[in-house]
Amino acid sequence: MTDHTKHLQQQILAACRDNSACRIEGGNSKAFIGNASNGELISTAQHSGIISYDASELVITARSGTPLSEIQQALAANNQQLAFEPPAFSEQATIGGSIACNLSGPARAYLGAARDFVLGCRLINGKGELLQFGGQVMKNVAGYDASRLMAGAYGTLGVLLEISLKVLPKPQSQITVKIPQVANDAILIINQLAAKNLPITASCYLDHHLTIRLNSSQQNTVAASQFICKQTGGRVIEDDKGFWQSIREQTHQFFDSSTPVARLSVPACSQLDLAGEQLIEWGGALRWLKTEQDIDSLRDEIKPIGGHVTAYKNFKPSAEYFQPLDSSNKLLQQRLKQAFDPAAILNPGRLYKEF
Repeated sequence: MTDHTKHLQQQILAACRDNSACRIEGGNSKAFIGNASNGELISTAQHSGIISYDASELVITARSGTPLSEIQQALAANNQQLAFEPPAFSEQATIGGSIACNLSGPARAYLGAARDFVLGCRLINGKGELLQFGGQVMKNVAGYDASRLMAGAYGTLGVLLEISLKVLPKPQSQITVKIPQVANDAILIINQLAAKNLPITASCYLDHHLTIRLNSSQQNTVAASQFICKQTGGRVIEDDKGFWQSIREQTHQFFDSSTPVARLSVPACSQLDLAGEQLIEWGGALRWLKTEQDIDSLRDEIKPIGGHVTAYKNFKPSAEYFQPLDSSNKLLQQRLKQAFDPAAILNPGRLYKEF
């Protein structure tokens, strides 16, 4: 366990004095996400260690540079887990990077996103001030939950120092069912099944098959899998852990391509006629699309249904990575940036090239 708070604060204060940009990194496993950001390296990799872990209260607090694997090992020893299934992408992944990018795995649509499990955090803002938000219990009073703002801010609002997270028990049993189906019918089926209060924790559509994961007690998963197979003509598949890991970590052959891959966030039941191979998660709400289509025209195509598109992988550097903001949301983002980082020295351009 190593506390590098003073060193990190001194680096930010020096950057403030010099008005110089800072590039914040942990394990550098997610550098490919977002626009490129230049500046002096501020590394949290050595600021590590689990500060407290109360298994009975389902709460863990760790420094931002703590390896994600260390967190998962500590939880597994007590048969607990990070229910939002953060992808690591490398052995160097840290808990700070996972929360800063708000990354969630296959369970996100059914158990919640990374930000939903954030109870509190401690950080250094762009003025070099130490700030603390939230605590170690679920928020139960009115007010603005600033700690969850850090999830998905990509380090543009502050350097995360500590994060407190709610954890959950691991389920007793897991069964996966695979169903042959066409895409639009598969999306309808998964949403109909999800409405029946079955213990569904993940779904994936690829290669004309809908794959559904069930997690609960042995009795519940067996009963649910039998019901789904009877209703849909599906079958239970063996050795399913490798499949779900390949989807979470994006090691599945679908992602091993030089073709640009766009990340589409759309209403779950949308019927989309898109050119290109798709991998569909989260009941239809998350779609990975291999496409040669220009990113701006793709965004124009998705916008009418209330969706947005991320230029996730293999697009030209000139492409805006995240969906451009409308005027009201842009103003809100700029005001937040001004409040936390008035000189705009923290990961400038990482979220939006303008700021």
